[in-house]
Amino acid sequence: MLFSRRAQGHLIALITVFLWGTTFIATKVLLINFKPVEILFFRFGLGYATLWILAPRFFAWQGVKQELMFLCAGLCGVTCYFLCENIALTYTTASNVGVITTLAPIFTAIFSLFFLKTEAPPKRFYIGCLFAIIGVGLISFNGKFVLSLNPLGDLLAMLACVFWACYSILTKLSSNYGYNTILLTRRFFFYGLLLMLPALSFFDFEWNLFRFVDPVNLLNILFLGVGASAICFASWNYAVKLVGAVKISVYLYLVPVLTIIGAIIVLGEPFTWIAAIGTLFTLCGVLLSGAKVRVKKS
Repeated sequence: MLFSRRAQGHLIALITVFLWGTTFIATKVLLINFKPVEILFFRFGLGYATLWILAPRFFAWQGVKQELMFLCAGLCGVTCYFLCENIALTYTTASNVGVITTLAPIFTAIFSLFFLKTEAPPKRFYIGCLFAIIGVGLISFNGKFVLSLNPLGDLLAMLACVFWACYSILTKLSSNYGYNTILLTRRFFFYGLLLMLPALSFFDFEWNLFRFVDPVNLLNILFLGVGASAICFASWNYAVKLVGAVKISVYLYLVPVLTIIGAIIVLGEPFTWIAAIGTLFTLCGVLLSGAKVRVKKS
């Protein structure tokens, strides 16, 4: 083989975060005509349909215990994570949310100690996490050193990190059963969409599909639904299966770096020397955090 399974996992993770790093631009464009919850529902609804096209076969009921695990994964990784993140943005600044959500890999590492029976990561993992958090902080502020604290918004952003860590653990546990990655991801999406329904009326959801007549809206929702949701979630879950939840989660630190680059190219946003230093810190943090985590032998 040209690449080992572990190398394939790292490559897939890099491609995935590259696409995820550009979702900010598509979402920013859609927010002109859509509410956050509308973007979320249409995005994952389209993603769910796409996964049926990619794997048009029925995924049988796997028993109460395993289906409960799938339901929890959909609840954490689709419904709760994105709702918490979107709602947090209405109470606190995007800079705060951007900084706080980079704590997800640390939560993943901590949860792995208890639920995946992994050994504690070496010190360089935590040093790398610290470097990455500092880097992402500099990128997010980008020279605007005004940290507007809001307990509710910041707490929701922190809670989003916890939900993503739970999703990563549940994804790893689910992958141990050997299910097809696309079918498994589709089941996560199904439960995520199902559990999202009660929140639609609460957030004043509107169907109004006529908005997709605009090619800009249509292309951006297709990118978010097909690329960033269906394909990227499936590829991320496959990378977790090949490499592990803790090591792969570190690549999430690259998302804000790629977002900055995309914003400069597409939106013409300025790139300051503060953001440049932040990018360097983030890249160094990812390299330092790439520590091998071993599973304890019973």
